[in-house]
Amino acid sequence: MKLKNIALSILLASGLSLAAHATTTIRVTLQLPITHSLGQNWLEFKKIVEKKSNGDLKVIIFPSAQLYKDKQVPGAVGSGAIEAGSAFLGRFTGSVPAVDIVSLPFFFKNDKQLSAVVSNGSKTRAILDKAILKETGDKVLWWQAFGHNVYLTNEKPIRLPSDLKDKKVRTYGKILSWTVEALGGVPVIMSGSKQFLAYQQGAVDVGMTGLSAVKSRKLYEVMKNMTLSFDNVIEFVAIMNNKFFNSLSKKNQKIIMDAASIVEKHLRKQVYSNEDKIAQYLTHKMNVIRLTPAERAKWVEATRPVINRYKKSVGPMADEVLKAAKEDMAKVK
Repeated sequence: MKLKNIALSILLASGLSLAAHATTTIRVTLQLPITHSLGQNWLEFKKIVEKKSNGDLKVIIFPSAQLYKDKQVPGAVGSGAIEAGSAFLGRFTGSVPAVDIVSLPFFFKNDKQLSAVVSNGSKTRAILDKAILKETGDKVLWWQAFGHNVYLTNEKPIRLPSDLKDKKVRTYGKILSWTVEALGGVPVIMSGSKQFLAYQQGAVDVGMTGLSAVKSRKLYEVMKNMTLSFDNVIEFVAIMNNKFFNSLSKKNQKIIMDAASIVEKHLRKQVYSNEDKIAQYLTHKMNVIRLTPAERAKWVEATRPVINRYKKSVGPMADEVLKAAKEDMAKVK
């Protein structure tokens, strides 16, 4: 009887060992706090994937740039140093310059047009996702809506392009730098995690960031004025190492992509429906400036040359992506 019990114990231990070995861990690097909408987006993904896979897949999230800074994420994921992560879409401009189409100032007339272009299944997404995979080894799982762009300052509130003349402006991408130049400012590329200290120390005169980041990073503690320019939109992408993805079973691949589809739609709806609430919350923390139609028209006119710089810089692929985007936008009013 003792031998039988011992044998049973060995089998059970072996079974537990095999079960533990069968669990595949997906480590995720994130630049923002877990409380930010992107963090909550990954938590929803984690919940769905772990439940649907019955524990075969385990997702561990490392928020607030614990492992990698934003500019390091595409390379870290592409090389397999980490399985997955979120990166600002503009970080891929070095290998796929055409992705900067979403950063073109005042390119989208409304959120419906934006959604039509960047949502899964669009002609634009098909071109860009394929190019990102080919050039970097990063498989795009879904695009993560971040929201509209705003400007921050401690000095004179910004209302007109002339208010930016010769001001050092924190930016986070090439097209955004061109936008600042078109507005008369001097762009200074800076990662999101460095903003708070830079504004506190006066390293730049003006801040450029997403509306939601002003709240999540508590930038209102170091900046007095916020202009709701909404001149461009900010998109992140949730990416996974392609070799890692292909190593998974077809069942688990489907679980991941199905979850990605769900959380992408939830986040986009949440982000753009909550911006008014965030702006209202921030009116109690800082001076919030809303541009009049006449003021906005001057911003539009001043930044018009940026699209020509985009076409010239990107080359033939720019025409392909712009054509696809216009076809996608034509599907909505």
